[in-house]
Amino acid sequence: MRKKILLFSISCMLLAGLSEKTAAAAISTAAEMKPMAEPKELIGRWDITVDMNGKPAPAWLEVKLSGLKTLVGYFVSTAGSARPVAEVKFADGKFSFEIPPQWESGNANLKIDGQLTANGMEGTLINCNGKQYNWKGVKAPYLKRTAAPAWGKPINLFNGKDLTGWKPSGQNNQWMVQNGILTSPKAGSNLITEQKYNDFKLHVEFRYKTEGNSGVYLRGRYEVQIEDSKKDAHPNSVLFGGVYGFLTANEMATLGPDQWQTYDITLVGRLVTVVANGKTIIANQEIPGITGGALDSNEGEPGPIYLQGDHTPIEYRKIVITPAK
Repeated sequence: MRKKILLFSISCMLLAGLSEKTAAAAISTAAEMKPMAEPKELIGRWDITVDMNGKPAPAWLEVKLSGLKTLVGYFVSTAGSARPVAEVKFADGKFSFEIPPQWESGNANLKIDGQLTANGMEGTLINCNGKQYNWKGVKAPYLKRTAAPAWGKPINLFNGKDLTGWKPSGQNNQWMVQNGILTSPKAGSNLITEQKYNDFKLHVEFRYKTEGNSGVYLRGRYEVQIEDSKKDAHPNSVLFGGVYGFLTANEMATLGPDQWQTYDITLVGRLVTVVANGKTIIANQEIPGITGGALDSNEGEPGPIYLQGDHTPIEYRKIVITPAK
């Protein structure tokens, strides 16, 4: 039947004066065209890469169905934490939404327009200063594991002497080793391991000063917050022990500034457990997507450990990773 329809269409085009080659090409193109996308195809999580003047910058989007027909979501832009999207508008195969500024300069809303493609999605982002950038996105992987991990041997990521095994993220490197302590005495580059890891257990011992703010990034994409939070503060995902913008610690297990403290973090797929100073504050919870400050949005790939150094001074005296085999 399909063949007969195509032949009939070609015959009509020939009668209209088109050559047989042109008519056949037109029918072939029409037959291969992807039907107009439906709203349900947008639902899910998307790893996005924004082209910022030739430099890739990671972002992330989750779209959900609220009620019978309204699309809502969460968005992680190239800066800041996950922000709620009140409504994702969808019409004629295209979608759009906007969110107010967070840490960005400028007063205008962040505007995102896009459409689904055969390989994922693509579109434009207009930032709070009115600058427009192109982006592309793919469906985020589930990262489900079919069996419990078998752990390898612990590896000391910090040797207590120098920066062997690490590299700064930029030219403004402030990291140094003093008396066996890895420290960044003032804001500068972040510090990234040369090796990349998939699933692992990570032990870190750290110390910050009053109003300190830093973080440890897992696979270079998910930040566990280090922050001088008050012990009686109401827990929040951007405070001590939270996975920035997504997961909230069940209590403020901080010891306060100028005290050596510990995180023991287990990451398997998307599931994370955080033990702070001997207390389990996040237990086997799913990390939905990348957090602000991520190195990239390639969630299906291994990634490094990285230490945030672009905020306030921070110190480490022990960093040990136990990778899964």
